[in-house]
Amino acid sequence: MQDDYAKIKAKGAELIAISSDTVASSKQTVDKEGLKFTVLADSEKKMIADYNVVDPNNKHIARPATFILNRNGIVAWTFLDERLGHRVPNEDIIDQLGKL
Repeated sequence: MQDDYAKIKAKGAELIAISSDTVASSKQTVDKEGLKFTVLADSEKKMIADYNVVDPNNKHIARPATFILNRNGIVAWTFLDERLGHRVPNEDIIDQLGKL
């Protein structure tokens, strides 16, 4: 996502990642990867549960998921997958942003 962050911003969008890791672990990832977008820690898995993305095979992590919210905060597009590590291609996200 970092590689296409400027393209996402150019569409008038903001990228926020939510991790099931602790604050310290999330910060370490941000620093190590040089991420420019916000990464929130949800180690208690409240938001992950609210969005129904707890991995059914491992309750300690979230399954791959992407949500695009419109300007009114309504979910306009969703990508969910059961396979750990499988992410939606950035191009698909950018394409969906163009349709808002």
